[in-house]
Amino acid sequence: MKMQKMVWMGALAFGAASAQAAGVTLTMSCGASEQDAQYCKKIATEWGAKTGNTLEMLTLPQSSSDILGLFRQMFAAKSDKLDVVQIDVVWPGILKDQLLDLKPYTNGIEKNHFPAMVANNTVNGKLLAMPWLTDAGVMFYRKDLLAKYGEKPPTTWAELTATAKRVMDGERKAGNAAMQGFVFQARAYEGLTCTGLEWVASYGGGTIIDANGKTTINNPQAAKALDMAAGWIGTIAPTGVLNYAEEEARGVFQNGNAVFMRNWPYAWALVNGADSGIKGKVGVMVGMPKGDGPQSTGAAALGGWQMAVSKYTKHPKEAADLVLYMTSQAVQKERSISLASNPTIPALYQDKDILAANPFYGDLFETLKVAIPRPATVTGVKYNEVSAAFWNATHEVLSGKATGADSVKKLEAKIDGIRRGPSW
Repeated sequence: MKMQKMVWMGALAFGAASAQAAGVTLTMSCGASEQDAQYCKKIATEWGAKTGNTLEMLTLPQSSSDILGLFRQMFAAKSDKLDVVQIDVVWPGILKDQLLDLKPYTNGIEKNHFPAMVANNTVNGKLLAMPWLTDAGVMFYRKDLLAKYGEKPPTTWAELTATAKRVMDGERKAGNAAMQGFVFQARAYEGLTCTGLEWVASYGGGTIIDANGKTTINNPQAAKALDMAAGWIGTIAPTGVLNYAEEEARGVFQNGNAVFMRNWPYAWALVNGADSGIKGKVGVMVGMPKGDGPQSTGAAALGGWQMAVSKYTKHPKEAADLVLYMTSQAVQKERSISLASNPTIPALYQDKDILAANPFYGDLFETLKVAIPRPATVTGVKYNEVSAAFWNATHEVLSGKATGADSVKKLEAKIDGIRRGPSW
């Protein structure tokens, strides 16, 4: 593997490591994109200059799966060549035996972050990562078209279905034959685990597997939720949505050919960009739609990235100090303003500077408050198998190859087979 070795200089410090007389060398992986990687370098520069430390950046593969594979390979070798690690929101359980417990270093500052993210990062009482940026499923809509037809943002899936159909039909009659009512992520991949989990949870159907490790997916409300979503295919959603990931959905919506779009907050800046034909015409719903039944709720899947420390680092104090600096409130504020990324600290969603740069954050905050994590922490290293089983079962229902009831019944057996025992 290749390393990029650079000494970064800057102006700020954070915590105990700033008092050290001689610097150490740390290696960090950071940046889910080139833009993120450059920002990581900038922030690390500020910390490294004040503390006198040298920082090396680990060159990463492009895909999230390949990155995880690289980390697991290094951890299996107990390599000390990686100190600070940026990890996906679904990785703490998978990497639980390779990450340092940060609680001895935080002085309780994790309490300032979204509780759901802290809980997601806590395994067996150990805080294995600090929240770095967050994501949650968001429902975008064409506010100009809803106003044109006298409609309001829907609060339930039934209302969304009816509104999408009415506006879609009206726009097609007006000349836009390509108009769709709703686009979302329905390809058989991790994105469908997120959307499927939102549907199931919104109907009160649980979260596939509960916090105690029990498989809960086989229930009438979960089946009803999947059947509901299957009813969209070929009516308010194109059949092609079965192959849509995030960017395919955004492309249709941004080209002015969809009324509603489920996506992640990153899409906001793009659909309102200078080259977007719908700039200024997009709204974000306050929370996701509810299902029906007594346990219905507006459920949004939790996403995001965290900063962690390898258990095999030679410099745990310094590495933890860098993590705390990078995830601090001041850094998250700057990052939110400059990159439109979503802070993990609730107080920042009332910050006037952030709201000026990202007006929809006021609405996004309500969604983030009810964000639900995927069952990654409880399933640990077997999460990928569980997720694949769920997205494949969901895709079969959407494709008309199975009913919701048959699918969740088979899925229960599949998940129990993956577990192979009373606990994970």
